[in-house]
Amino acid sequence: MFRNKLASQNITLKSEFDALLKCNEDLYPNIHFLFIILCTLPVSTACPERSFSSLKRIKSYLRNTISEKRLNGLAMLSIHRDIDVNVDEVLNEMSQKPRRMNIIL
Repeated sequence: MFRNKLASQNITLKSEFDALLKCNEDLYPNIHFLFIILCTLPVSTACPERSFSSLKRIKSYLRNTISEKRLNGLAMLSIHRDIDVNVDEVLNEMSQKPRRMNIIL
């Protein structure tokens, strides 16, 4: 039915995301759900392999005691190197958090 609707209106889709946008969720709930799944699936296994490779580099024998939160942060930094981090924003955010240790002078 969905394909017939697209053919009758001469709609050509360039990607799965275009199909998701054209699909009416109320009329075709199952097809809409399948397009959502299709848009979130990775195209290949390169992305998971890159993630495992990065984790292997980060979590070595010496760093086996790293907490999971810190390991996740380091993995995200290693995997997504192309994202620029604004150092000033990080410093401002860290300066507003309470310290765990008091410095006595």
